[in-house]
Amino acid sequence: MSGKIPFALLASVSCLCFASEAAAIDASSSTEPTVIYARQPAQPAPVRTASNMGGGFIEFLFGDTPQGGRYQREQAYQPQPDYGYGGRRMLLPPMDPQQSMRREEELVDPAQHRLDPKYEKQVVEYHGKESPGTIVIDTPNKFLFLVQGDGKALRYGVGVGRPGFTWSGVKTISAKKEWPAWTPPPEMLARRPDLPRYMEGGSDNPLGARAMYLGSSLYRIHGSNEPWTIGTNVSSGCIRMRNEDVIDLYGRVGVGARVVVI
Repeated sequence: MSGKIPFALLASVSCLCFASEAAAIDASSSTEPTVIYARQPAQPAPVRTASNMGGGFIEFLFGDTPQGGRYQREQAYQPQPDYGYGGRRMLLPPMDPQQSMRREEELVDPAQHRLDPKYEKQVVEYHGKESPGTIVIDTPNKFLFLVQGDGKALRYGVGVGRPGFTWSGVKTISAKKEWPAWTPPPEMLARRPDLPRYMEGGSDNPLGARAMYLGSSLYRIHGSNEPWTIGTNVSSGCIRMRNEDVIDLYGRVGVGARVVVI
């Protein structure tokens, strides 16, 4: 009897060990094994790790990857239509027509801008009180009139002072110079220290082909090497004309001529 008990105990222990091992096998078999199909090549371990736990996992949570499928990096970007410029998409929305026109104007050389015909020299009606030979400058409308008499005047287009630099009053022509040199006054140099301190007369000089000085002031009626600015508020108070127009006016008036600026 005593010999059978140890044997029974040994058999019981063996059964328990076998049952525990079987349970462990059953537990491990419940985890779904990684399946690699014969026609699908195995992916290297670093690729799997990056795809499942790195960017692929984040994009799976916040992107459009279908659930239950692996994140496929090569499918993240779909072919895009060609928008020109070698296939690169335009990142900004198209401009409205007016904005496009403004952009085209900015790209055009300002020297190629055509002068508005109304600023061409022409004979017009004049019914003011000024006597013949008087220069009348209409600042708001950017016109200079040379009174002729008989109800007529020669009208030229001009450029006038920028906001804050316009003025009005009565002056006389105190001096006349052909192809004048230019010495910027201290007030202008304070605003624009980059300007030259002196410039000889010539085609590059901002005073242009002729200058008529107004009294003892710093103001002048002068030509311009920027004819496209005629009809605008552009100067520091001087009256700016096209070179061909200032040459014409210069030959018609003398020192002492009356100048009325309104």
